[in-house]
Amino acid sequence: MVTNINQLRLSIVQACLASGEGHIPSALSILDILLVLYDKVLQFDPKNPTDPKRDRFVLSKGHGSLGLYAVLADKGFFPKKELESFGQFTSILGGHPDSLKVPGVEVSTGTLGHGFPTALGMALAMRITKNKARVYTLIGDGESNEGTVWESALLASHHKLDNLVCIVDHNHSTDRAVSVGDMKAKFTAFDWTAVTVNGHDQKEIYEALNTPHVGKPLAIVAETIKGFGSTMMTGNPAWHHKTPTKEEYAEMVREWQ
Repeated sequence: MVTNINQLRLSIVQACLASGEGHIPSALSILDILLVLYDKVLQFDPKNPTDPKRDRFVLSKGHGSLGLYAVLADKGFFPKKELESFGQFTSILGGHPDSLKVPGVEVSTGTLGHGFPTALGMALAMRITKNKARVYTLIGDGESNEGTVWESALLASHHKLDNLVCIVDHNHSTDRAVSVGDMKAKFTAFDWTAVTVNGHDQKEIYEALNTPHVGKPLAIVAETIKGFGSTMMTGNPAWHHKTPTKEEYAEMVREWQ
């Protein structure tokens, strides 16, 4: 069953409102991507989250955790009610995803630049062991200023890891500090198959994820907007790590119902 994205947006904001923590705009900018992956692409069984044949997804930009938690709960990896405990001391759901606590989380991430090389290692190991599953990772555009991203990109193309897909959440939030420039051209220069899509057009995202890339890893540069879906948050840097007031929450409820 395909999920109503506005229901997930509300669950993200509700979790943040209850805890006073979380990066809502970052979660909203990747939500369409996550929905396409979990609705239409990834092979997984929430009742058996460690099945060796499952596809792997690594959220390298771990501060977008609320988006991942909302989708994992929706797909049955853990009860939706668990979202209400987000950020609490005894909760399994922290500000960054913990693979030792959260079913469906493959890698503990948060320190930027670490998830991508871990996904690369998974893809290489699966190639060696002849595991036919695929590995998908999602990185941020600011994160791509880390040298590990391009070291990983070089190594992945060298080993011709066509079981690896890297999605870039290109929301341009760091452009004022350090612009990453033409990401598609950069990945192409590292001998990847690369495409650019509207990161909020689920049809485009799905088609991009099915791009042929025999003998090469695939990079998808998703042009996104932080806070997408919320009029008050869209493109507003003040919301980067802001908790909504009850009045602001009520306005979001009206917008998403």
